[in-house]
Amino acid sequence: MTRETVITGMGAITPVANDREGTWKALCAGQSGVRTISRFDASGQPVRIAAEVRDFDPESFLDRKRARRSARLSQFAVAAAREALADAGLTIDGDNATRVGVVVNTAVAGMGEIAESAGLLAESGARKVSPYFVSSVIPNMAACEVAMDLGAHGPVTAGALACASGNYALLEARRLILAGEADVVIAGGTDSAITPLMFAGLTNMRALSGRNDDPAGASRPFDADRDGFVFGEGAVVHVLESAEHAKARGARPYATVAGGALTSDAFHVSAPEPSGTYAQAAIRQALRSADLDPGELDYVCAHGTSTRANDRTETRAIRGALGSHADHVPVSSPKSMVGHLIGAAGALSVLTCALAIRDGVLPPTINLHNPDPECDLDYVPNVARPARVRAAMANAFGFGGQNCVVVLRAA
Repeated sequence: MTRETVITGMGAITPVANDREGTWKALCAGQSGVRTISRFDASGQPVRIAAEVRDFDPESFLDRKRARRSARLSQFAVAAAREALADAGLTIDGDNATRVGVVVNTAVAGMGEIAESAGLLAESGARKVSPYFVSSVIPNMAACEVAMDLGAHGPVTAGALACASGNYALLEARRLILAGEADVVIAGGTDSAITPLMFAGLTNMRALSGRNDDPAGASRPFDADRDGFVFGEGAVVHVLESAEHAKARGARPYATVAGGALTSDAFHVSAPEPSGTYAQAAIRQALRSADLDPGELDYVCAHGTSTRANDRTETRAIRGALGSHADHVPVSSPKSMVGHLIGAAGALSVLTCALAIRDGVLPPTINLHNPDPECDLDYVPNVARPARVRAAMANAFGFGGQNCVVVLRAA
């Protein structure tokens, strides 16, 4: 049984760039990807801003028929997976295909296509609904599309853990490798659901920021003036493999996936358990599984949604788990720039940790000008910071109380 799992490739489709390095450059520059919605006519909506993926043409890498039958989230996942595989320098062929798995998770799956097809059915009748409708929107299809595209014949799975989905994909991939069921797993998260239906529901929940006149300043985690999160879309995919496998083929690891943990608040359908007790337990268990003392942690990539309840609860959880070291470890939230990528959010946090380890740079939390007194950690406000990062932690906390934490070490 292998003892270590490493990340050897990464790909990204995000609101700030349609590749990994472009995304990282934008995050470190504090560049916001939040704009006025263009995916639909939002003029009648109370919230008219989102973090959209822009200039993405699926027909630039998929033939027209395949692009038409695929949901947007699957297109994102395929594009990100191709970049990750190329980055890893890995070829999948008849010799290794059954040892390569795929774990691509999603939170809301093909909601955009569901809403569109429901509208067609109501307006024009059943004949107007695509024969590919069902196969494009079911939650496992992004993972299956990636497997089909790359020729991966190992275990292929998909899970839905709300906003913790992308984070958990890395832990599931690690488990498959540690169990000896695969040598390589392509893992991450994807979502695309910028639709009138989604925005109506989230607006009525009072979950979204209403700063329509200031899109770039709308997502402001840990700031006292925050008024909700910004809905986004995208995909982030990683190539994980056993350290032995990576070494044997001369691959360059970004980082080691040293451990992680999953707990449940079992408290409310959308609100976090206020004390942060169970999020704290996930952090403690993740550090223990990585054989890491709190004082060895150099960076926390926060869930940091920009909602009042989440930011305060996460701060309590970090303080409770790290003790006095919480005053010394930098914490930042990419969601201040790319909004909430839902099923892809946690996978982006893992990418952020891995590249912070690689480059010795911590991306900032932008729009943090008036700190909430109850959010009293070092959130790397507004400007990126050089730092030596040997160990980093990615938090993800989802609707339903799903707490998932992943810990990375320098390889």
